[in-house]
Amino acid sequence: MGSTDIFARIVALIGAGAILMRRWGRDLATPAVGPKPVIPAAAPQAVPTLKMPTARGFDPGQTPIAAAGLKVNAFATGLEHPRWLHVLPNGDVLAAESMTQPGPVRSAFDFAIYSTMKRAAALGQSPNKIVRLRDTDGDGVAEVREEFLGGLNQPFGMQLVGDTLYVGNTDGVFAYPYDHGAARVAGPGKRVSTYKTGGHWTRSLLASRDGSKLFVGVGSQGNIDENGTEAEAGRAAIYELDLATGTQRIFAGGLRNPVGLAFEPTTGALWTVVNERDGLGDETPPDYLTSVRDGGFYGWPYCYWGQTVDDRVKQDAAKVASAIQPDYALGGHTASLGLCWLPAGTLPGFPDGMVIGQHGSWNRSNLSGYRVAFVPFTDGKPSGPLREILTGFLAPDEKSSYGRPVGVTIGPDGSLLVADDVGDAIWRVTGA
Repeated sequence: MGSTDIFARIVALIGAGAILMRRWGRDLATPAVGPKPVIPAAAPQAVPTLKMPTARGFDPGQTPIAAAGLKVNAFATGLEHPRWLHVLPNGDVLAAESMTQPGPVRSAFDFAIYSTMKRAAALGQSPNKIVRLRDTDGDGVAEVREEFLGGLNQPFGMQLVGDTLYVGNTDGVFAYPYDHGAARVAGPGKRVSTYKTGGHWTRSLLASRDGSKLFVGVGSQGNIDENGTEAEAGRAAIYELDLATGTQRIFAGGLRNPVGLAFEPTTGALWTVVNERDGLGDETPPDYLTSVRDGGFYGWPYCYWGQTVDDRVKQDAAKVASAIQPDYALGGHTASLGLCWLPAGTLPGFPDGMVIGQHGSWNRSNLSGYRVAFVPFTDGKPSGPLREILTGFLAPDEKSSYGRPVGVTIGPDGSLLVADDVGDAIWRVTGA
């Protein structure tokens, strides 16, 4: 055993002791889920909780577990850390293969968490490419798999607008000429926008309905304000990028890590899922699903779930007063990343609503997430309890993970596709 592994285990044991102390004399927190969640009072942690299953992957023939009335099959396997998906007009499915890369080690905790993340297949050398998948015979399995675009910098979001494919690299949005039906992108890319790197590195993209703009999700550098205001300037926001002029503005701010972006078709409103801050307890504060108002501020880093102040942060009373309460809590530290609209009838028994890929926790005493979830909608708003579409990404003892769901989208045949960056697969969900 290397010194890195030994040190990581020591820190993990310290964290486990802290977990037991927090559990002593009380039950585990009830999940903070829904439009009116019960959020426990903040309990700042002197010793950060560190609990993350070891990556194992699915055995051949093994799949996640689909909800009653549904079935799941492997659309593609043997990929390299697939994170995000985009379907082209000809039915080709693009998968962005990318990965968190280690940053500077500033503390013993950084050292331990990097070791833990490597064990969990959550940190390493990013593949930095997009692959093209095609199901040529309609059997629900991609027979064609080839590199579509390489030499990227932690690619994530992808959007085709007209004859241009936009890719969200961690350092900015790039535009590539695209011939419809082409097997590869041939021309060089052109930088359209620039963003700071480091920290929350994903850059999700969603084209406006008229194709004139891109919405871009840019997460924070750090957890709260530990890196200073200059490091966080221009981050924790959703940008609106004008494709004709190349100018951009912050559409909404105070969103610690807004990843998945989707439109609700009844109202046309933009929605996102946001990963909230760490270090205040298992369910405090919850990650959330929310509509996004133009010019809106959602609290980070000063407060959470409306005007609940985070005492660890130097306060701005005006910002706190303006903070918008999110629409729907998704539970603490679920790492809700993927988001897409699911029209009624797409999956049997599921009405209109949003599908959410919950990547799973690493920093709470009992694991959360590690599933594909669904929130029903009526008249443009969440209208019922959260349901599960896919589970079974964790081993029964929760010490290892078979997979971790990330991006979700509706496939060319109307199925639900799910990117899994530990199972290195794309799962296809249909009616049973």
